Parts: sequence; C-alpha cells; structure tokens
Amino acid sequence: MIKVEANMQGSNYEADIEFITPEEWKDELWSSHQFLGDNEDCEMDVDNDYHDISEKFSALYGEEWKGKSFEDLMDGKYFREIPEFPQSRRKILTCESADELSAECVKYTRSDSKQGEGNEGKKWFWPLVKCVTVRVPNNPFLQHVTLVDLPGNGDRNKSRDQMWKGIVGDCSTVWIVTEINRAASEKEAWEILESVSSLIGNSGECQQIHFICTKSDLLDDSDDLSSAEFHDLLTERNVQAKDAIKKEFNKQSKIKKHFTDDTFKVFTVSSKEFLKENYLSPEDTEITKLQRFLQDLNDCHSETVNYVKGAHGILSLIQGANSRGVGKNGGAFYNLLKCVVENGGIYKPKKGKPINLNMKLASCLIDSIGAEFRKTFPNEVTCGAFNGVIKTFSLDTDSLIEKYKNAELQLRFLKTEEENIKARLSRIIQKQKKNVYSSLTETIENIMEQGYCEALAFTGEDTLYNMRETIENHVHSKKDMFEQAKNTMLEKLHDLMVYVLETLEKTMKESIGLSFKAEECLLPDVSTELEMVKKYYDQLVGTPDNEISLTL
Repeated sequence: MIKVEANMQGSNYEADIEFITPEEWKDELWSSHQFLGDNEDCEMDVDNDYHDISEKFSALYGEEWKGKSFEDLMDGKYFREIPEFPQSRRKILTCESADELSAECVKYTRSDSKQGEGNEGKKWFWPLVKCVTVRVPNNPFLQHVTLVDLPGNGDRNKSRDQMWKGIVGDCSTVWIVTEINRAASEKEAWEILESVSSLIGNSGECQQIHFICTKSDLLDDSDDLSSAEFHDLLTERNVQAKDAIKKEFNKQSKIKKHFTDDTFKVFTVSSKEFLKENYLSPEDTEITKLQRFLQDLNDCHSETVNYVKGAHGILSLIQGANSRGVGKNGGAFYNLLKCVVENGGIYKPKKGKPINLNMKLASCLIDSIGAEFRKTFPNEVTCGAFNGVIKTFSLDTDSLIEKYKNAELQLRFLKTEEENIKARLSRIIQKQKKNVYSSLTETIENIMEQGYCEALAFTGEDTLYNMRETIENHVHSKKDMFEQAKNTMLEKLHDLMVYVLETLEKTMKESIGLSFKAEECLLPDVSTELEMVKKYYDQLVGTPDNEISLTL
C-alpha cells in the first residue's frame, strides 16, 4: 500500500515505512504453514495461492524457509537489517532525489524486485510492510491531496485489510487506471470497482469515479501518418474508447446502485504525448484535465478553507492481468471453503473476485435500503448530510440583524457559530454513516463467527460435507440474525439523530448565552480589528480561492 503526498516541511524526498506487527507476521506464518501442509500433495500452477506464499517467504528468507517451523522463522537474525520491525517502529528514508529514494524503497515495495540481475542473496522486506508514505517536495498538485495506490483487492493480513477498508471509505475520488486497448473489456477493472462500490458509495465518501485509459497514443503504423492524420485518428480512437467504457458502465447494475452517470467520467491520457515539447493539442492527452482536477481539489481544500472542509484522498486502483477462476473439483472446493471459514467467512485471492459469505447473507437487506440510504446520506457536497436538512437549518440571523440593529454584532457571532456547528455536524454525519451502513454486515459477521469456528474443527473423512452442513445449519438456526441486523442499524440511526439534535441544541444555547452575556462584561474595543477581519472575510466569500491575495 503506497501513499504519495507533498513534503510541506522540506526539500527532500522522504519515505515513511510502516510495518505490520511481529505478532501479525507470526499469525501469517502460522496460517500459511497450515495451508502449505494441507496442500503439499496438490498440483498447483504458478497463479495460485501456493505460489504467492512461496514467493513471499522466498523474498524475505531466501530458500531457508523450506522445512523450518514458523517459530524458527521468527528468529531475530532474519530482521537484523530492519531493527524497526521487531520494535514496532517506523523506518524513515530521506534522499535528495527521486531516483535515489526509488532505489532505497524498492526492497520495501516491489514483489518482483528479486528477479533483477545481481540481486541474488539480497533480502526483500515487502512482505512485512503495511504502508509506505512517499513525500515529494515542490509539488503544487499534492499540497492537500493524497494519492493512494492499492493494487488488487484487500489482503489476507487483517491489519493491512483493515487499513485498506479505512482508506477506501475515506476517499473522495476513485481512479481506475488501465490501458486503453482493453479498458472496456478489462474484466478485473470492473470486478474491483464492483467489489468496492459499497465501501466507497453508501458506506464511504466517494463523490466521483474516474476511469483513466493510458497509452492512448499507441496507434498502429503511426510513424507513417502526418500530424493531422495522427490527430484525427487519435481523436476518433479516444471517442470510441469513451463510448465503449460508458456503455459498459451502464451494464454494471451493482455499481449503479451507488453511483449515477454524472459521477462517472472517462479520461484518455498519454504521458509520451504530454512530455513532448510541442505536443499536438491539449485534447490529444487529458493529463492536463486531471491536473486541473487536482488543482481544484487543492484550491477547495486550501489552508484557509480547510478549517471547515478538510482534505480527502484519491484512490488509485491499479489492476493487472485477467484473473483465473478456482477449479470446481472436490479438493479445490475444500481448500477454498477452508480458507473462507479460517478468515471469518471472507476469502480474498490475489487475483479474481473475493468471496464474502457475510456480505452475501446481508445482500438482500443492503439492496433493499440502497437507494433510500443514498438519498438520506448523499456523498455529493452540494446536497448535504441527512438529505440537506442540516444545511437548511437557520436562526435567520440576517433578517434579525435588519430588525435589531443594536444587536448586530451579537447576531453576527451567532451566525458564525451556526455555520461552524453545521459544518462540524455534516463531517460527523459523513463519518458515522459508514458505521450505520456497515452495521448490517458486521452484525451478521459476528453471529456467523461461531458457525465458522465449528466448521473449522472438522478433520478426516467427510470433512467437506460436515463443514458445509455445519455452516448451513448455523444459518438456519440463526435466521433471526437478519432482524437483529435491521434493529442494530435502526438503533445506530436513532443514536445519530439524537446526537445531532442534542449537539445542535446545546451548542446554539451556549452561543446564545455567550452572545448576550457579553453585554454584561467590560470588554476591550476591537472595532479596528473587526473591520480588518471583515474585509478579509468579504474577500474570501466573494472571490474564488485561487484568486485570493491577502496583504497583512
């Protein structure tokens, strides 16, 4: 997991490396050894979980891991080069150039780095890394924006997976990046978007999805074309790609439950064309449009406005080759089911669709509330929380000021307090709505936990049959879990409603009390300061953020 943001404190390139805990790695070693022991006689090709585990262990331990117990592999000698890991501390790398930092970071971020020439015997620590935050200097597009690269779809490690879910839910925009020649038909891109649509939609804060098609300039026989012909062909291809992707988006019923056509945009980009000194026209690559989008995010999340709004990140889901399905023979199905029950009903292969029995069980409830939930808690900033009700609340201080001129300053104070509490409540509601929405699945997940544990205890003959029967019987015996999930969500909604009302009432009463109590106190004359601040306030309200120029 890699984040990229601006270095606001200096001119160096920095990497902040966060490791998983030693306890989490020990658990991962144990579960992987269990899997390898159960499948040592199975025929496995290079694309499955067996290969992934082998690759991960070989990166860190070389060939020494084979034949060793997971306790042996926790020996401190394997972590001498990274003393921060056993001590649960972060590692900070600081370099003067991007190239230098890239060379230093590779062993913490790349899974294929050991294949390079001259790397024999070297250790690669990416299996132990939870997150790497890269900070770059002098970048105006990232001052208040964080780019997050999340390859694939979650992780077996619970700590990384929890962070993954948290970041997905906090993102204001999602970027899906894939090559233009297979963008519309790229199965994995749509599978990833479908699998996270609930997390980023009703359960998150995503306001826009951007489908970015790269390498738009790779045209057959382009060397034989004139500039005009190249431009015409490029424009035609880009239009066709956009139409095909939007057509495919309209087929995605699960995604469209959370997002409308207005929130889905397609971009065609070419870094090659963009880096030319005189590329044909801005339309030949839409990198400039993405730059303007980032700049707009920075403008509306500038330090002046940040008091009210705050900055959110951009999620970049990068996908690779097409996934392959799991075989349906008994042995493969047993292995799959065992992985599911070991992980509390959830299985996330490195490639392909994840399996989530808890989400499947909750799907009918989720589908039944989807449209109404999105209407009540829209992600669009213009709509406002609780379907805009908070936004419409007002003490109507403007009309009171006209009527009671002698209390103008007190009323302006109340107006400011009103705007502040409305903004704070909107942020709180936006955060809490995730807990409300996810409570359906979480309740079912907690109730199903006992069934998974019972299914996992079986060994010997008929294990597959016993596991399936146990899970099925548990679902039937706990059929009231759907009612419990519904009631839990209603309770959370009620608690949020009560909290909003109580907070609004308490805050405004305190503000009103302070406003009129101020008359009883001997206060200094601040008329000069008030006039200066009023001038700046009028500038901020009436001028676009990127045109503000205040002179103190």
